[in-house]
Amino acid sequence: MSSWAEAGVTVFGEKLLWTDLLGNVFSLATVLLAIRRTIWTWPVQLAGAVLLFTASASAHAPGNALKQVMFLLLVSYGWVRWVRGIRESRDLPVRPATGRERALLIGALAAGTAVVALLFADISWLQITWSPTANAYIFVGSAVATFAQSRALVDFWIIWVLVDLVGVPLAIKSGLYVSGAAYGIFFVMVLAGFRNWIKQYRRQRRGAELEAVAA
Repeated sequence: MSSWAEAGVTVFGEKLLWTDLLGNVFSLATVLLAIRRTIWTWPVQLAGAVLLFTASASAHAPGNALKQVMFLLLVSYGWVRWVRGIRESRDLPVRPATGRERALLIGALAAGTAVVALLFADISWLQITWSPTANAYIFVGSAVATFAQSRALVDFWIIWVLVDLVGVPLAIKSGLYVSGAAYGIFFVMVLAGFRNWIKQYRRQRRGAELEAVAA
């Protein structure tokens, strides 16, 4: 890994990587942009994923590095979906997931965690010394949350809450202290985002009902 990727600052005896710090600044910005339902959330998230991939590779956290690669693919998909949604409507339409969609999301989270945990435990270059199941849960949960976000489902905020509950201790254990602190901030911001999207959905539903009555 090049010297710039390993550059950082020492705080209380622990080295904080600049890539980890900047990557999480971009990630925090992504949450704020997602709350506002702006298309800029996707390019900012893309930049954050690149920085956090570099930080994770430098910290020898292969699971987290792979998560950022996965983000690059999902963010590209989400970007296209939101562009289409905003083009068809002046404001991005959001909605809660249907019962079937929630079942599929939960099923994907459970099954995906089980499969990825086996990969993390059995594939030599992916071996995780501290709880491969926790790493797999965050990996798959992040994918499921980002996919739900790409489809503008309010439920994606709830999935992020569940991911954050495990993400804080895992990041700290991996030595990514900035990431651990960021997860804690994410938790509060995600709750605010969930509240904001619920209000937006209710406004959209009232608007649709008024249009139906007027017609």
